[in-house]
Order: sequence, then structure tokens, then C-alpha cells
Amino acid sequence: MNEANPDPYDAPVQPRIGILVVAYNAAGTLARVLERIPTEFRPRISGILVSDDHSADSTYLVGLGYQQIDPSLPLEVVRNPRNLGYGGNQKVGYRWAIERGLDIIVMLHGDGQYAPEKLPDMVGPLERGEADAVFGSRMLMPGAARSGGMPLYKYVGNKVLTRFENALAGADLSEWHSGYRAYSVEALATLPFERNDDDFNFDSQIIVQLLEAGRKITEIPIPTFYGDEICYVDGLRYARQVTRDVVRYRAHKMGFGTGELAFASEAYESKESDASSHGRIVDWLRDRPASRVLDLGCGDGFVAEQLRAVGHQVVGVDVAPSEGVKDRVDRFVEADLDAGLPPGLDGPFDVIVAADVIEHVRAPERLLDELHGILAPGGVLVASIPNFAHWYPRLRVLSGRFDYDRRGILDNTHLRFFTHRSFERLARESGWRVARKGVTGLPLEVVERGGADAKAESGVRRALRKLDATAVRARPSLFAYQLLYQLVPHGRRPA
Repeated sequence: MNEANPDPYDAPVQPRIGILVVAYNAAGTLARVLERIPTEFRPRISGILVSDDHSADSTYLVGLGYQQIDPSLPLEVVRNPRNLGYGGNQKVGYRWAIERGLDIIVMLHGDGQYAPEKLPDMVGPLERGEADAVFGSRMLMPGAARSGGMPLYKYVGNKVLTRFENALAGADLSEWHSGYRAYSVEALATLPFERNDDDFNFDSQIIVQLLEAGRKITEIPIPTFYGDEICYVDGLRYARQVTRDVVRYRAHKMGFGTGELAFASEAYESKESDASSHGRIVDWLRDRPASRVLDLGCGDGFVAEQLRAVGHQVVGVDVAPSEGVKDRVDRFVEADLDAGLPPGLDGPFDVIVAADVIEHVRAPERLLDELHGILAPGGVLVASIPNFAHWYPRLRVLSGRFDYDRRGILDNTHLRFFTHRSFERLARESGWRVARKGVTGLPLEVVERGGADAKAESGVRRALRKLDATAVRARPSLFAYQLLYQLVPHGRRPA
């Protein structure tokens, strides 16, 4: 095929672009918004949905009238049977985009606050595969927001909230509160946006979901326009809502709460900090002579990898192999410890590690009893246990809001709960003596899990760690997050 007659099959496939116009009491502005869609851009549009959110004026009729007078636009006009709210109206539009197999969907506001002239710029990064979402920002150009008429109190509120949201959610956006948005429909389809609120905080919630899903957000500068349109946003209520949303997201990333906002995160993640229970266990065993180690509930093999690096031989056991674990242990055994120790472990072992394991079995006394049979003379059992007497579960119980979390002390896979007294009694009754014990504070490394740049948050993390460490020293039963034990059979001392 020569250049004069190019192969039509080699031509790039043009993305199917849709526009969602969210409209509420926009009878006086809707037609002008549609007229301002650039003429050269119109042939690229596969569909426009004007979604009238049960307006009290003639917005719906204006949309139908424009549909008749300008057939060049592939316009569809709907009127919601009841007012769904700003977020609920977006859900209608995004379902529409997904059902029609569109590739890109752009949200415009029927009140004319955002410039339709910027539509080509909004879809550009999506067409080039550079982003999963494009936000029009009024804050990228210094001074543009104020010169465009944004009131000072809104400008200050926008900047303060955006900075707070960036810090907690791990973003670096110039603005969280612009309603000019373009999305990859494929990306939208992977997000649980139907769970979001129907209010104005929907926009912040979908940012959190994009970040959690690892999707790329790009911002472009847009002009600011404040006319005589009616603002339906209750500023104080909105600020409370978006603050709550990012605080909940950070809490879910840390392991507190239901975890639904951290939907793309592993329910159980390695504790790689030196101050974590896993880090402390590795530190306890680092100077021990080369030993045969049994790592119960080895997870992804982080502890095993660290122990092998200092000369230990490690057999790992878990209910299923995590990615890469077989490369981090000398031997992997697939077994459910809730059913007891698996046969063929090829003991004895000088060290048995039960890091965050005992709380996951229904009969821990049976498991502890079985471990005597595979421990070498002079050997030790090292265990870490979540502290149910920590202030967090105490507060949940006291407030009458006890429930399981996705991870942490109230992990929904925990079958038993322990305090230091109840665990030490269990160990004693199972034939073990405490040879050494310790505690850890809050796992503050998760403050930065999925969060902003580590250097940016290091000051906050250091301050929190100092405060937590002081509290742990003063009252470990209340502030210790996990309990660490080195156990030996009755009458023996660790080598």
C-alpha cells in the first residue's frame, strides 16, 4: 500500500466522546452553554446528555427546544423523575456513558460556570492516553480565580481544603473543587462510584476513588467565571463532608473502619518499618546464630527474607502462596493453620515465628501445644499479638460502635482477641514461659501508606511517633498496639 492510497485499516480509531450536561434550574443559561460548544469540535461528539435534575423551571423544555433547532448536536434530553442531587445526577450520566460504550465523558454545567470552549483541551490528554481523568483547574494560573470573580472566602476555602485533602489522600492537585471533569469511561467503569453520596461531595469522593485505583489525573488551566447564577452549595456543610471523606479514606488506608474506600489495597500488607511488630521480630533474631526457622503465616515472606539475609534457613507456612513468597523462603508449605500444623514440616526448628497468626485460629491452645513437638532443645517461639486493650477497640466498645475492620486490631479475619493478661495465661496453660516481651506503638508507617510524598509527611509522622511512644511508655496496656513475646517451654531458657 503506497502513501497515495493509505490502508484504511491503518487509520487510528477515533474515541467516542460524550458530554454530560448536569442541569438544575438552568433555563436561562442552558441554550447558551450548548451554543458555545466549538463548531470544529462538534463532529467528534458521539452523544450529549442533558440531564435535568427535576428543575423547578423550564430547563427540560429549553433542552427539548434546542434539540429541535440545532440538529447538528447529537442531543438527548432527560428529566429525572425526582431531584437526585448533584452527585446522583452524575451517576445517571456516567451510567449512560458506560451503557453506550463511550470512551470519554466530559461533564459540563448547565449554568455556564465552565467554558465549553475548553472541551478540546479537556479531552486531549485522554485521547493521547496520558491520563484517566482530566480536571479543569481555576487555580493553576496565579490570580486567575480572583480576577474571574471568585469571591475571596471561596478562594481561601478552596485553597485550604485542597491542601488538607492533598495531604490526607496523597495527591498533588491544584484544586479538588472544580466541576469541569473529563473521564475515561473505562476508568469510571472500574470505580465504585455508585456508592458515592448524591450531594456535592461526590466530586471529592470520585477523586479519592481514582487515587485508590492508581489512576492518573491531569489538570489543565481553565478560566474562572462567576455570574449571577444561584449557588446551591451550602459551604459549611460541603466543607464538613469533604473533610469527612478524606479523613475516612486515610483511616481506611491505615486499617481503621470498614475499609471500603481502600478497595484497591490489600487487606493485609507487609509491616516493613523497623518499629513494626515484624521489624521488631527480625531485630530480636538478627544476632542469633544461624538457625532453622519456621515462619507460620509467612504472608509475602518479608520476615523470612530478612532472616535469610542474616544466615537463617526459613520454612514458610501459609494458607495460600502470596506473589513472590516462594522466592523469599527456602521452602513453602501450603496449609491452613486453623486445622493444626501440617504434616511433613521436617522439624525440629530452632526458632518458630508466629507473627500475627495466633489470633487467626479458633483453637490457639491446640496450635501452641503442637508447637512443642517441633521445637528443638533450646529453641524459642516468637509471637506478636494485637492488643485488644488498646484505646481504639476500647473506644469502639464504649461508644457502642463495635464492629470489625478490614485490617488492624479489629481485623475481620481475627477469630480471637487478646490482652497481655489473657495471652500470657493462654501461653502458660499451653506449657510456655515468657522469656522476653515487648510492645509496639501505632503502625504509623501506614500514615504514609498511599499518602502524599514521604518527605512531605515525615515531620507529621515524627511528631506522632514521639507522642505515641510517650503514651506507650506511660501506659502500655492502653497504648500498646501489639504485644511481642519470646516464649520458651517451661523450665528452659532461650539460647
